[in-house]
Amino acid sequence: MPFPASTATELAEQCVGKTRDQLVFGNGLSHLQQPTSATGWCSASARVHAIDPDIPKLTVHDLRHTAASLSISAASNLKAVQRMLSHASAAMTLDVYNDLFDDDLVAASDTFDEARRLQVVADLWELNPEAGLPGQPTPP
Repeated sequence: MPFPASTATELAEQCVGKTRDQLVFGNGLSHLQQPTSATGWCSASARVHAIDPDIPKLTVHDLRHTAASLSISAASNLKAVQRMLSHASAAMTLDVYNDLFDDDLVAASDTFDEARRLQVVADLWELNPEAGLPGQPTPP
């Protein structure tokens, strides 16, 4: 599981007063009980923070999708996202999250256009370097 550096402080706070042999969460001695879907922290948090009762309730699986979506949007390595989600293959990850890549198509075409524009400018410069480009100093 990836460990974002931004969570280190919170995790360190959970370890205060505990030995290396103790559990990080809870009292350090007994495992925390698995929450039920009705009474767990996720459901309780969703109820407390609900603004509109017509909005679907947040689930733990929604948080998994959020983590994957943020990773993909941040241009993380697809194989790393696959491993983070324990998917059998990168193809499975792409199948599940393929709708997130629609914006990437626009970005890819914009990047291509920019690279092409720069190449055309460079080609013009090479054809007649003494003339210079409009608004640019004449080369030595």
